[in-house]
Amino acid sequence: MHDFKYKNNHLYCESVKIESIVKKIGTPCYVYSHNTLVDHFTKIKKAFKDIDPLVCFAMKSNDNLAVLRTLVKQGAGFDIVSVGELKKVLIAGADPQKIVFASVGKTEDEITYAMKKGILLFNVESLPELDEINRIAKKRKRKVKVALRINPDVEAPTYSQVVTGTLKNKFGIDLKTAQKIMNMTKKYTHIVFSGLHVHIGSQITEGEPFVKAIRRVIEFQKKLAKDGIELEYLDIGGGLGIIYKDEKPQTAKDFAKNVLPLLKKTGLKIIMEPGRFISGNAGIFVTKVLYVKDNGVKKFLIVDGGMNDLMRPTLYGSYHEIVPLKKRTGRKVKMDVVGPICESGDYFAKDRMLPSLKKDDLLALMSAGAYCSVMSSNYNMRGHVPIAFVKGNKFELSRKRQTFEELLDGERIPKFLK
Repeated sequence: MHDFKYKNNHLYCESVKIESIVKKIGTPCYVYSHNTLVDHFTKIKKAFKDIDPLVCFAMKSNDNLAVLRTLVKQGAGFDIVSVGELKKVLIAGADPQKIVFASVGKTEDEITYAMKKGILLFNVESLPELDEINRIAKKRKRKVKVALRINPDVEAPTYSQVVTGTLKNKFGIDLKTAQKIMNMTKKYTHIVFSGLHVHIGSQITEGEPFVKAIRRVIEFQKKLAKDGIELEYLDIGGGLGIIYKDEKPQTAKDFAKNVLPLLKKTGLKIIMEPGRFISGNAGIFVTKVLYVKDNGVKKFLIVDGGMNDLMRPTLYGSYHEIVPLKKRTGRKVKMDVVGPICESGDYFAKDRMLPSLKKDDLLALMSAGAYCSVMSSNYNMRGHVPIAFVKGNKFELSRKRQTFEELLDGERIPKFLK
């Protein structure tokens, strides 16, 4: 569910007419809904209230400051994957003791900064990384908590590019190596082994892969307990899917029904890392029709937004519903919706049935709150687009449009070329 609805044939975000936003900030742009973010965060909290988990929003899905601040005020923790994300979420007011740090390639500077800020856990993804964290902690004369990210070798039915839980992927530690590590914990004098972590992928709509992965990690935890190794946390990751087209993802209640019986038996503090589930349907991307082109073979709707602004269709072949801001009736026409970027891959939809549209008509790409703005680029010297944040009947810019001067900031012509 989301708060983007038609009222009197015009698309609204909560109580704000989206056309009124466009009049002020132009296109292309993103529009985010405060109420949708809160609603989806609350759904997770309510579904799992029996175990009171630490819900760490996966910041990689959406790092907008207004989004982060909204979730901070709801009591959220955060799953981060870079020092930049850590710095940004701290600006938003996050509690460091509600932050967990993943990533297969943490640098010494990143590890040092996170230690200094006192984050809750490092989710460790390899043996060399563990050695590095121990070395840095020893150098700084402190102990740090870590959770081993277990790769359970469970295949998840989703885009191949976002599967993370098989041994063909770069993520996590296989069970054999994890056992080896736990057998030599005394070697790591400046590390406290506090938990286990598992995350098998993103946009997963079925419950079985989650259950299978969690069971494998819990079996490993039981084995450790028998060996006298007591843990504090179990981080079950994220990956809950949403509806883009005709998917039928499990609800938060369904997910809880499937995994709560397993989690309760562990006696551990549970951490969860939902990202897309919270932010995915909380945003839309708005773009304007520039031209309608018919080459005799296909019809093309050319819009002012491009793959640099929203690349999921190009990257994954992903589907986003496309609707006009002003509701249309009548005959629909098959066409490709494409942008101005000089790449054949610059498209938002192919062979999509859409109402008859013309120059300057406004369109919304739905479910654009996760892995859209965060993956944008400056390709073709195009600035990042503005983001409007809506709460009730009010909206403000939470990011302004990037100017040409800002695009050039930091670039210089070497003196020997002058």
